[in-house]
Amino acid sequence: MESKTTRHSLENSYSKHMFLDAERFQVGHAALSKSPNQRGFVSLVGAGPGDPDLLTVKALKALQRCDMVVYDRLVSQEILDLIPASAEKIYVGKRCGEPSLKQAEINQILLQFAKQGRQIVRLKGGDPFIFGRGGEEALALAEHNIPYTVVPGITAAIGCAASCAIPLTHREMARSVTLVTGTVVTGQLPAWSAIIAAGQTLVFYMGLESARAIEQGLRSHGVAADFPVAIITQGSTPLQQTHVTQLAALEKTALKLKGISPALIIIGEVITLRDKLITTLDAVAWQASQPLTLDV
Repeated sequence: MESKTTRHSLENSYSKHMFLDAERFQVGHAALSKSPNQRGFVSLVGAGPGDPDLLTVKALKALQRCDMVVYDRLVSQEILDLIPASAEKIYVGKRCGEPSLKQAEINQILLQFAKQGRQIVRLKGGDPFIFGRGGEEALALAEHNIPYTVVPGITAAIGCAASCAIPLTHREMARSVTLVTGTVVTGQLPAWSAIIAAGQTLVFYMGLESARAIEQGLRSHGVAADFPVAIITQGSTPLQQTHVTQLAALEKTALKLKGISPALIIIGEVITLRDKLITTLDAVAWQASQPLTLDV
């Protein structure tokens, strides 16, 4: 039986942690409102999959309070238009095959301007901590004692799957979801068997260039040739396209879509539900027809 002393100790510990969490939030919130001649601050903000209506209220508030935005290629123009005219914008996007800043250089930009007292939003497509290198940037800031906060965003797997009527989990069909970056499937993964299991859905980010390796890797580990595959390009935007095919045709389909970005590959039995679910879902067309109202 739990003693009164033990319960009192646990309650005090819980209250202390709650106070610390609240204090951190208040410090971060206040830092966003400081003038540029005071201590710098960085918000690592997820912009979501592209649809500006999927931007969180907290992300919008961060954009409205900042005086500098360091942003990626995958941030949509509609979201960039929400940045105050008074805020300086620095583009650090990366596109395959084109010259781009290295991650260390991006880290240096954040450190340099934060030390000058700037209130910075580091704006990333999707979520900062899911294939967004947000962890690397957070480590760099922490190592230099730069205060920062993280504002989560809707990651592409969630946003794109929802907008094209593919549930990533479904009872008796998919019990788990594995998110994989397509840039490591050419040999850096320890074993394909580590990501293949019955009753799960696989989602490959940035996977078009690695479609051949994905197809061959899954086939060689026993996944059937007719296993359902969907490729979603420019998901959650008016330009979204969903290409449903089979594993044996993944490489061929990806070649037809070469150069279209961003692209997401979903592999799993849940894709078979789409034909029924899509009949009354026209989310992208509906969203595109609505006026953007983000007043907060």
